Amino acid sequence: MTDRCFVAEEPHKRVDVFLCGETELTRSAVKKLIDEGNVTVNGETVKAGREIRAGDVISLSLPEPKELSVRPENIPLDIVWQDEDIAVVNKPQGMTVHMGNGNTDGTLVNALLYHLDSLSGINGVIRPGIVHRIDKDTSGLLVVAKNDKAHVSLSRQIAEKTCRRTYYALLEGRVREDSGRIETFIGRSPSDRTKMAVVPEGKGKRAVTDFCVVKRYRGYTLMRFDLQTGRTHQIRVHAKHMGHPVVGDPVYGYKNQKFDLKGQLLHAAALTLRHPTTGETLTFEAPLPDYFEKVLAGLEDE
Repeated sequence: MTDRCFVAEEPHKRVDVFLCGETELTRSAVKKLIDEGNVTVNGETVKAGREIRAGDVISLSLPEPKELSVRPENIPLDIVWQDEDIAVVNKPQGMTVHMGNGNTDGTLVNALLYHLDSLSGINGVIRPGIVHRIDKDTSGLLVVAKNDKAHVSLSRQIAEKTCRRTYYALLEGRVREDSGRIETFIGRSPSDRTKMAVVPEGKGKRAVTDFCVVKRYRGYTLMRFDLQTGRTHQIRVHAKHMGHPVVGDPVYGYKNQKFDLKGQLLHAAALTLRHPTTGETLTFEAPLPDYFEKVLAGLEDE
């Protein structure tokens, strides 16, 4: 069996409904796992109708995916900081975080298995140590758990919004507001299930992003985004929702791009967290990548 662990961000939702939203499993499959005792909330087996509270740790045991295996690979990795509990990595653009959808090697997990002496096992053999993700073509910081205690602590911090994540992005056009908050629901696009979209309440998950203008250029705006939730493609979807998609975004951006880029100009620039063992508040920063700086250098000031 392999375990997957989730931390609830919102209260008053049935555990079976919660797991259906967090996994690819059907409601009946989730109920079967619950009935067989393979689902726990805070370490205790539960019934399908059990309501969960914000901060609850929900663990799901699944059959081991025997057809899949992950091998260590000697891939260069920018490890910003590490100790026996956590590692902070500056992921390059173009690297997938973990295997799936045809990616069997060259992932961050392959590199982590080579460079680190241990990783948490809560997310199983396919996603060891992975507490949160950033998109393949987004660069920047993410924290990795090197043991299960650290994994649970970091997951709770993300759920309780005490782990702060700051991104920089170059957006198309001139953003008029100097700062603000985008609060929507994000779910699968009804017209294209491979994409995410802003959807009505009840069709997706609550998504909150704070933003402020860093600098306006002629035809573009450099923005800072602070995540209050962590939905799939959240900043990219919210930028499109604003009417100012991220420059270089092949999915949510303009069809015709001015710059020769390999992905969106979106960078996870800062990460603040509480150390799982010492309780110390740690802040890490990563400068904009060279290709991002090159584009900015070629823009005209407003």
